[in-house]
Amino acid sequence: MLDFNSLTVFSSNYCIGICAFLIPVNLLTTLLTIGFTLLCRPAIEIWRSAAIASIFALLMILHVFAWFMIGVVMAPTYILLGLGSICLFANLGAILLHKRVANTLLLAFI
Repeated sequence: MLDFNSLTVFSSNYCIGICAFLIPVNLLTTLLTIGFTLLCRPAIEIWRSAAIASIFALLMILHVFAWFMIGVVMAPTYILLGLGSICLFANLGAILLHKRVANTLLLAFI
């Protein structure tokens, strides 16, 4: 069974390490998804990249929610929540706009 208390303790004990890993990984995987979309890569590659990036974005959001449960409300918590949310919506947008961008870029080069 999932114990939220131990997850919250883990999140607070290893916050620097978690953030040091999740911030660059969120940015890199989201940029990779956007790059795949702009390069008109096959849809399966975009879906895979967006799924992996969305997992990291959700982990960042859950990490911030753990801090909210503890009672830590500071600027970095809102900044990290915004980063995770923007990355999540950027990946969703890349999936939804793949066909539109692919068709627009193909028409621009013809």
